[in-house]
Amino acid sequence: MAPARGLLRSALLGASRSERLRHTVERLPLTRDVVARYVAGTEQSDAVRVAGELAGEGLAVTIDYLGEDTRDRAQATTVAQQYVSLLEALHKAELAPDVEVSVKLSALGRTLPADGTAIALENAQQICQAAADAGTTVTLDMEDHTTTDATLDVLRNLRADFPSVGVVLQAQLKRTEADCRDLAYEGSRVRLCKGAYDEPESVAFRDRGEVDRSYVRCMKVLFAGDGYPMIATHDARLVEIAGSLAARHRREQGSYEYQMLYGLRSREQRRLVRAGERVRVYVPYGPEWYAYLVRRLAERPANLGFLLRSVASSK
Repeated sequence: MAPARGLLRSALLGASRSERLRHTVERLPLTRDVVARYVAGTEQSDAVRVAGELAGEGLAVTIDYLGEDTRDRAQATTVAQQYVSLLEALHKAELAPDVEVSVKLSALGRTLPADGTAIALENAQQICQAAADAGTTVTLDMEDHTTTDATLDVLRNLRADFPSVGVVLQAQLKRTEADCRDLAYEGSRVRLCKGAYDEPESVAFRDRGEVDRSYVRCMKVLFAGDGYPMIATHDARLVEIAGSLAARHRREQGSYEYQMLYGLRSREQRRLVRAGERVRVYVPYGPEWYAYLVRRLAERPANLGFLLRSVASSK
């Protein structure tokens, strides 16, 4: 990773945790229009509306509820109820076949003292049952490297009853190629992303080129396996390589998918759909959009230029 880019990424990740900066940004009168490009809105109805619009264009969707940091069991239960309600709304709108949900275990209570993992598992099981009842499924988002083993343990427990539950793996972690091998079995849904956390060199690749090479190695494992790869990237080179790997392994379209963030590379999303590919758009909604937006900027600092230009042009 280039020094300047690394410093910018670290600064943005620090900003995502700043309550003072968050309150400042949220009070800016121009913020709402800029954020609307990347976040569906603050209400469940916003997420359902955007999901319906995307599904109408042939795109699949995964929805992430952006809630407050979970500090107690009651809050974790509230987040789970938000997801259950969302899944019921998607079923009512007849969107469930094309729309799943993405869930962070920390939001479901994993970081609570003593029995946090058990609480998160219980809440995740409730969400997975609601998803199954609606006719869709769930993907577990991955967080920083200290949570990887706990997340994979919860995944194993969930898949005993809900085998379609997916999980995210991050190519920047040095362990991920081995995790891909472990999870490349029939029916296993794995979303491969680069990773948006500022991880130490002891566990992660820090150079951009090394992360890209790791991503390709992980894709090779997933496409050669019997699972369902979900290629989450906006990198045109990696999209092209994924297509080549799919052809090499004689993968039919629909036996894998591409995933991209809401508001980023929309034309490319639609180009891939026209080419017969399955594309899923990651759509966040909820009141706590600030940390999500800044982490996305840290993941690809070039997006910061768009944000600043948007603000400047709206003055």
